[in-house]
Amino acid sequence: MLRRDFMAALGALSGGLAVAPAFAQGGYPTKAISLVVPFPPGGLADIVARPVAEAMGRDLGQPVVVENRAGAGGGIGIGWVARAPADGYTLLMALSSFTVLPEADHILSRAPMYAMNQLRPIARFTADPTVLAVRADAPWKTVRDFIEDARKHPGTINYGSSGNYGTMHVPMEILAQDAGVKLTHIPFTGAGPAVVALLSGQIQAVSTGPATVLQQVKAGKVRVLAHWGTGKLEVLPDVPSLKDAGYNAEYAQWSGLFIPAATPEAVAQRLRMAARAAANDARVREAILSAGSPILYQDTPDFEKYVQADAKRMAEVVKKMGKVE
Repeated sequence: MLRRDFMAALGALSGGLAVAPAFAQGGYPTKAISLVVPFPPGGLADIVARPVAEAMGRDLGQPVVVENRAGAGGGIGIGWVARAPADGYTLLMALSSFTVLPEADHILSRAPMYAMNQLRPIARFTADPTVLAVRADAPWKTVRDFIEDARKHPGTINYGSSGNYGTMHVPMEILAQDAGVKLTHIPFTGAGPAVVALLSGQIQAVSTGPATVLQQVKAGKVRVLAHWGTGKLEVLPDVPSLKDAGYNAEYAQWSGLFIPAATPEAVAQRLRMAARAAANDARVREAILSAGSPILYQDTPDFEKYVQADAKRMAEVVKKMGKVE
């Protein structure tokens, strides 16, 4: 009896040991994960996504592959993720246009590209004031020079953006409304193409995250006149804020990780842990800071509140902008 009981116990133990690895192998994730950037390469979302994806892949034990799906100021890529299977294998690195585009769709009386409740905030990585950048050979040395020229010659200064109601369009309209000037908006598919257009002389100004133009500033090709924040920028400490220059214009371009809202809680929490690990990874912090953006991490609960507050504020901004075709 003792021997039979012992052998039965040993068999049960062996079976348990055999099952454990199979269970572990079947757990999330078991294959590569797609991290959708809803803009072309070269902009802030792409700059943040690439080192974050590499670090998250190390933490998760599966590759996280950046996939650029540009268009409609970010709406095409965001809508793609909103409709993707909620299984943890399609993620989104969005910018602050995430909270703007649904209200813009409403203003334009068009079918929404997505609803914000289709996606769940997981982590914020950066939150930078945008900067007003012009070519180094432009005639304006200060933002007041820029505004005075725009006032004297309405509509003759062209600025580029990542698309209507995007993170490069909204801050320029906030400034134009406050200063009482008329600027001409030229939309592109993302910050990268807009900066290329600035460098080639197709446009005369952009409002974008510091990371998008910092290398061009260091190379002496671009001059930054002001920023939409408060206080000093860590990477551009000599650049004044618009408030310091006397304009009531403030805007932050943040980047954050989202997943489809119906993603299982266990998977969401695993991604939350991987995002936190990435934000604390020395290589990620160095890569993003060297590009021009310090990490300003927010974990899921705080980021959810931040997104809700930003959506409320941006809805009022978009209403003031009105219909932009």
